[in-house]
Amino acid sequence: MDHQEKIFHFMEASDFYPHPVSKIEQRETHISKVFLTGTYVYKIKKSVNLEFLDYTTLAKRNYYCHQETTLNRRLSHNIYLGVVAITCKEGRYYLSGPGKPVEYAVKMRQLPEDCSLIRMLKDGKVHYTAIEQLARMLADFYQCSATGGKITGFGSWETIRANCEENFGQMERFAGEMLNDRIFQVIRAATRSYLIRRQPLFQHRTENGKICDCHGDLRSGHIYFDDGIQIIDCIEFNERYRYSDIASDLAFLAMDLDFEGFPEMAEHLINFFAQYANDSDMFVLIDFYKCYRALIRTKVNCLRLENSNIGDWGRSRIRREIDRYMDLAYGYALQFTRPTLWVVCGMPASGKSTISNELSRILDIKVFCSDLVRKELFGLKPHDFMDVPFEKGIYSKGASSLTYGKLLLLAQEEIEKGDSVILDATFSNTHQRGEALRLAGDTDANIVFVECLSPVNLSKARLMKRRTGTSISDARLRHFEQFKNRFEPLNEIPDEIHISIDTEKPLQESIRKILSQANMISDRENVRAGSSSRIVKNSPFKGRTPGVKHRTIRKGEENVH
Repeated sequence: MDHQEKIFHFMEASDFYPHPVSKIEQRETHISKVFLTGTYVYKIKKSVNLEFLDYTTLAKRNYYCHQETTLNRRLSHNIYLGVVAITCKEGRYYLSGPGKPVEYAVKMRQLPEDCSLIRMLKDGKVHYTAIEQLARMLADFYQCSATGGKITGFGSWETIRANCEENFGQMERFAGEMLNDRIFQVIRAATRSYLIRRQPLFQHRTENGKICDCHGDLRSGHIYFDDGIQIIDCIEFNERYRYSDIASDLAFLAMDLDFEGFPEMAEHLINFFAQYANDSDMFVLIDFYKCYRALIRTKVNCLRLENSNIGDWGRSRIRREIDRYMDLAYGYALQFTRPTLWVVCGMPASGKSTISNELSRILDIKVFCSDLVRKELFGLKPHDFMDVPFEKGIYSKGASSLTYGKLLLLAQEEIEKGDSVILDATFSNTHQRGEALRLAGDTDANIVFVECLSPVNLSKARLMKRRTGTSISDARLRHFEQFKNRFEPLNEIPDEIHISIDTEKPLQESIRKILSQANMISDRENVRAGSSSRIVKNSPFKGRTPGVKHRTIRKGEENVH
C-alpha cells in the first residue's frame, strides 16, 4: 500500500477527524480523492503527473491546494475554509495533529446535495428568477476578474484555432469507432470555416477585455443555492483552461444545461447574461463555444472508455454520453454555419436603417437598403432627392418591383457564399415578403423578420426632420397616411420568425431583444431528444425555417458557413 493509500485508509475511520462525523462518503476522480463527513469535506490531490497537471510532489500539492482555496473564494463564501495538513507520527496519520506534514487537504463546508442546481432543476425547484440572479452574479464576476497581459493571449484567434485543432487531432483516432466519422468531419469543417469568417470578432473580443481569469469548469453540478449562490470547483491546476473568453466559460454551463435536458434555462441564462454584461456578441459566439465544449466532453469520455475498467454497464453509460455530446456538437455546428436572411421591415421612419446598421456591425454581415438600391438602379446618387407623388416615378409599382428583385438577388449572392445578409426595406405587402420566404427556401437559409414599430407621433417627427436634413430616403410626412393605408400587417409570417421592435426604446435594448428572441427561436424538443438525425429548426441561428427544405452538410464540404 503506497503512502497516499495509507492516508486514505485512515480517513475512512470517523475517529480520524477532530469533529463529529455523521457518515463518511467517498468520491474519486482521476486527480483527487474526496471525503465527505456530513459537516466538512476534505479533498486530497492524487500524486499524479498528467499532460495537463503535475501533482507529483508534496510542495506542488500544497501549492495547488492553496490555489484552489483562493480561486474558489471568488464565487463562493464560507465554503472554502482553508488548507489543512495531514501529519504522520510513529506510523499513524493525523488531521492537523502531531508529527511532520506528509500531505495536504482542502477543507470545505459540506453543501447539501439537494441545493445543487442540477438537483433543483430535476426537482422542478428552479425558476427563471434564480437563473437571472446567477447570470447577474457571473456578469459581475467577469467584470471584476483579472485580464490583460498574458491572460488576453489565451483568447486570441490564433490560440482558439490551435485549441480547436489540438482537440480534433486528439479525437481523430476515435472517429469511425467510438464516433460517427461523417458527423466528426462535418463539425471539424464547420469549426474551421467559422474561425476563418469570424477572425475579426475574436480580435474584437481581445481588444475589449472579454478575455479574463474565468472559472474553467462551469457546470450545473458545481452550482449551489445555499446561503445565496455558491459556485465551486474551478480549475486551479492549469491557467490555460481557466484563462478564456467569458463566452467560452458561460458556454460550458449553457451546453451542460442543454445536455441535462433544460435548454430553456440555457437560453434564459444567455439572454440575462447578455443584458447584464452588455455583451451582444454573446449571441454570435455562444453556439461555436458550446460546440467546442461539447467536443471536450466527448473527448474526455472517449479517453475514459479507452482507459477504464468499468464493466459493461459503465461502458454502456459512457457510450450513451458520447453519442449525446456528439449530437449536441453537431446541432450547434449546424446552428452557427447556416446563413440567415434578416428582413428588417416596417413603415418609413420606423427606425429600420438604424436597426439594420447596428445588426450589421454586431453580426459583421452586409446590409442592403432599398433606398440605395433603388437610386443606383435609376442612375441617381444616394442623396439625390426625388420629389414625386406617392407611387410615381422611381416609386411606381414597376420600379418597386425592380428594386425588390435586385434586393433579393443581392441577398442570394451573399447566401450562396455562405454569408448571412440583412435587407432594409418596408416589405409592405405579402407578395414582397413571400418572395423573401421563397428565397430562403430555395437557398436553404434561415429567415427572420424584424418589424420596426414606432409611435405615430415619433415617426412623423422623424419625417419632419427630413425637411431640413439630408436623407437617402425620399419618404416625407405628406406620404405617411398613404404608406400607412397601404401597409399590409405581417399576419402571414409565423410568430416563430417574426420579431417586433419598438424603436422608441434605446438602440442597444432593441438589439438585445432582437438577438435574444432570435436565440430563443428554436426547436427545443430537438435538444431534449439529443438526436443528430433531427435538425434544429425555426431560428436564425438554429436550423430550418417553416416551409424550407434542409440541406445536409456533406463530408469534406469546405464552405459550410
